[in-house]
Amino acid sequence: MSNRIERANAEIQRCLVEIIKYKMNDPRLSGVVSITEVNVTPDFKFCKAKVSVLNLDDVEKVTKVLQSGEGFIKRELAKMVDMPQVPKINFVIDKSALSAMRVEEILKTLNIPKEEEEDDDNL
Repeated sequence: MSNRIERANAEIQRCLVEIIKYKMNDPRLSGVVSITEVNVTPDFKFCKAKVSVLNLDDVEKVTKVLQSGEGFIKRELAKMVDMPQVPKINFVIDKSALSAMRVEEILKTLNIPKEEEEDDDNL
């Protein structure tokens, strides 16, 4: 990946986090959304933003809110970045974060007995 694309990815990610956190006044997004990765195409026409959601129940709701607010987000992004063309943003759920949360939930449900410590007197 070229340095130009990497810089664009980092700048777009930073701006998206700021827009979602501070400029979107939607209570459904308060504190539960994080942008984990951004990939822009070399022609800067399209951008895929991976979204991490803290609550598994909010995944569908957050995706719908972000997709419906894509026009607003794109306008705000155009104000913040100096690019010849602001890409169309496609928000997708970061499945790695969901997988990690599922593994954590499974581990919590397991009943693993603690190992007994050996007494130093027996040595």
